[in-house]
Amino acid sequence: MNISARDIQAFLALAEVKNFTRAAARCHLSQPAFSALIKALEDHVGLKLFDRSTRHVLLTQEGERFWLSAQRIAEELEDCAKAMRDTAQLARGHVAVALLPSLAAGWLPGVLAQFLARHPGVEVAVQDVLSEPCITAVAQGEADFALAAIRADTPELQAEPFCRDGFHLVCRDDHPLAQQAEIGVPDLQPWPFVHLARHSSVRQYLDAALFPQTLRTLVEVEQLATVMGLVQAGLGISVVPALSLFHFDKPGLCTRALQLPAMERQIYLVRRRGRSLSVAAQALYRLMQDMRPACVTA
Repeated sequence: MNISARDIQAFLALAEVKNFTRAAARCHLSQPAFSALIKALEDHVGLKLFDRSTRHVLLTQEGERFWLSAQRIAEELEDCAKAMRDTAQLARGHVAVALLPSLAAGWLPGVLAQFLARHPGVEVAVQDVLSEPCITAVAQGEADFALAAIRADTPELQAEPFCRDGFHLVCRDDHPLAQQAEIGVPDLQPWPFVHLARHSSVRQYLDAALFPQTLRTLVEVEQLATVMGLVQAGLGISVVPALSLFHFDKPGLCTRALQLPAMERQIYLVRRRGRSLSVAAQALYRLMQDMRPACVTA
């Protein structure tokens, strides 16, 4: 059975006004074209839907049953059309993004404040996770796109450079390194060192830059906030990316830019290859590009 939205509209118009001429005008059709459309609808359903006479047009019993379904279909079509209009106008929608915790805590809030001020009806889901979970979230469709320190160029994923940052020493302001003009790897080696976990991009960049040299590991932790607390307590020093320095803007702490070979972290914007973003996701994607952090190097 092939019944179109136009058929439903014509049927409901005739059921309401009970006159072919007025119903045809409402549907912007000539009366012969409108009459042919109603006749074709009755042929499609195999039932007479209207009793016609020179004085009136009334629904048959079968027509009354059809009217109930037609009303429901018309309402659903209108709801669907409204939802699409709202989506196109960003009055509603959903976007999910995965990104590194340092970006999620320091840079993202300002971006989201602006985005949600423009589009308050859009729901935003955020995963603040390390690079590999970011990539997995995009690959599995749990995130529309991600900001990660992995260049995930695969048949399924595409990556583009987003921003980069250098690395900084963090220590107490009464530490000997806080007064030193230049800091190299040999200067770091004598001191207890607070490391981030081995699976973090920060640790991987640091290990690669220092290889084959090593540092005196005091402890390995998962969170930059923990690094801050341990350094603030005087238990050790650490090296962190510039985009995370807001964690270390605390009394008694000092941060110093490092000039170490290969110590520059590239952040990539990763999305599924060959897949269009939703209207809401595309809007956030563009805003993030417009508001990307300045490239912060040592």
